[in-house]
Amino acid sequence: MTADIRGTGALVRDDVTVRTGDGAALRVNVSGPPDAAVTVVFAHGWTLHGDIWRTQVEALVAAGVRTVSYDHRGHGRSTAGRAAPWTIDLLGDDLADVIDAVAPSGPVLLCGHSMGGMTIMALAAARPELFGSRVAGVVLVGTSAGDLVPTGRGLPAAVRLRSAAQIRFFAFGRRHPRLVTRGRTLLPGPNRPGHLRIVRRSLFGPTADPTVVHACAQMLFATPMTTVCGFFPALAGHDKAGALTALADVPVHIVVGAHDRLTPLAHSRALAAELPGATLHVEPECGHMVFTERPDSVTEPLRTLCARVAA
Repeated sequence: MTADIRGTGALVRDDVTVRTGDGAALRVNVSGPPDAAVTVVFAHGWTLHGDIWRTQVEALVAAGVRTVSYDHRGHGRSTAGRAAPWTIDLLGDDLADVIDAVAPSGPVLLCGHSMGGMTIMALAAARPELFGSRVAGVVLVGTSAGDLVPTGRGLPAAVRLRSAAQIRFFAFGRRHPRLVTRGRTLLPGPNRPGHLRIVRRSLFGPTADPTVVHACAQMLFATPMTTVCGFFPALAGHDKAGALTALADVPVHIVVGAHDRLTPLAHSRALAAELPGATLHVEPECGHMVFTERPDSVTEPLRTLCARVAA
């Protein structure tokens, strides 16, 4: 990374609160020199929170980059707000509020994992004028432009049945949050081998560090079931295919694990096809949590974009 990326101001680490129009209080962490050449804003995935980016934040701050990581509404230490139902477009509005509040000037890079990547797509569709002016680059990690819960005719029966079962389960959870919350207390907790095996199989590749799997399992288990069930319809209804022309105005890196089960490789390939100028990185032996299994898969594209902005 070139030396002129590094800010000269004192290193700042602040937890701030950004309030949205419907009353949600978003917990935001700001780290790094306030006069850095670029600010990187991180958006996390469903059932996680902003601390999941710790490795990337520490690496970039050490290189003199300013970073912003925040908890989506209903996740971590952020409140839910009054808006209902939750949608990915609503999260795009929240991201705009975060940028306006803590990075109101200067170039910004956006990095989003899974639902966080969808949040960036929602912002690009709603506020295309930001891309190429304020937003100077994007990294999309293990994410999709839509059709994550396919239900259309002509699909294999097994696919349609699985999608129908998911929709019914999460709809039940939205109607009966206390019941599903009570039911989760009867399941093995995040410290039990059985639970960890499920998390590893669902979210990680075969060689993932057990400590990383355990940390993710604890984060997932701590997410309220109201959040888990409340955001599923938003994920199922997300559809920004054909609406990403704003991303063609900035450099885009797409990162995906070859063993991703939640947002399979085909979704990243579809994104790359819609954004022919994007760079697709496929990480072997990694799953949906590719950026925790192999942190440099995301840190390096961000360093590349930071250097480009500084140049």
